[in-house]
Amino acid sequence: MGFPVLVMAIVLCISCKQISLVQGDIGTATSYDPPYTPTKCQGNRQDQFPPGNLFVSVNEGLWDNGASCGRRYRLRCLSGNNRPCKEGTIDVRVVDFCSKRPCPSTMLLSNDAFSAVSHSHNAKINIEYIQYTSIDPPSLVFVFSFQPYLFNWTY
Repeated sequence: MGFPVLVMAIVLCISCKQISLVQGDIGTATSYDPPYTPTKCQGNRQDQFPPGNLFVSVNEGLWDNGASCGRRYRLRCLSGNNRPCKEGTIDVRVVDFCSKRPCPSTMLLSNDAFSAVSHSHNAKINIEYIQYTSIDPPSLVFVFSFQPYLFNWTY
């Protein structure tokens, strides 16, 4: 009875395009203007910025002594004054530490990232965000393919 369930789980993992591990939270976001370099993460390197310029600078709570560099978050606008939210989510990458003291929000979004979630450029919005790490299905298949010996299979 356990074998068909395992086979179904493997098939499901293979058919998924991407599987994510998530941890969610709620915070605030504002936009920040160029120049975006140098950053605390990778200085003046242009390749640190993801396609579409969807990146963020984070406050002390998310900075984690620089360990947040390169972390990816999926976020969406929840609310704000004058209904600034657009539908949907965006994926952003951490490239910097908020240089303002105190930081005005949990995340400072690049102008492009902020425009993707909000109708209003100068708003402070409430956001929901999750940190995520992608796992490729072939990696899962590899893990599953070498673990059956741990079980006592009876046919």
